[in-house]
Amino acid sequence: MANLASQLTDLPNLVTMGRVLIVPAVLYYMDNYSPVRSLVAAMLYLVASAGDGIDGYLARKRGQVSALGKFLDPLADKLMVTAVLVFMVALGRVPAWLVVALIARDLAITGLRGIASTEGIVIAASGGGKIKTALQLVAVTMLLIHFRYPLLGLGLSIDYNTAGLVVLYISLGMSLISGLDYVVSFFRSLGRAKREAPPSS
Repeated sequence: MANLASQLTDLPNLVTMGRVLIVPAVLYYMDNYSPVRSLVAAMLYLVASAGDGIDGYLARKRGQVSALGKFLDPLADKLMVTAVLVFMVALGRVPAWLVVALIARDLAITGLRGIASTEGIVIAASGGGKIKTALQLVAVTMLLIHFRYPLLGLGLSIDYNTAGLVVLYISLGMSLISGLDYVVSFFRSLGRAKREAPPSS
């Protein structure tokens, strides 16, 4: 218990928990009618997202990589994306089926990793998974901005909600591809572990 209490006050974990605390503020400022509130929501989301790299850097720099941090960091990532996307469904910015598909994929991979862990198999994050995460960051930020703005010097304007939705669709495709990659990696690792296991007497 003492160890857990000390981990709670580690700077990297405090940064991670701070990211989670920003999420309600992002939801509060989401607005279909106010460009200012929408920009504030987008900026807050970017601050929370930047914290993802900061807490990991601090954990390695300070030698404070902990079991609690390994639990909180992915939880914060999923909470940020899931909460914002669910609110966007309520605001009519994204279709419900798309959000369900994204959440279902993440739940399936989390469950697969849990099964792999019980078998002593570690499934590392794939390149496709990292691309998916980056695409979702861009998509959600654009969806939060929501309104149409001119592109400086080009005489054109961009509808950020439509652009964000397109990027989110692309992220769904990458989610499915990377999810399949995780499944293949799991079964390959499982087969390798069985081949390398000593024969039972």
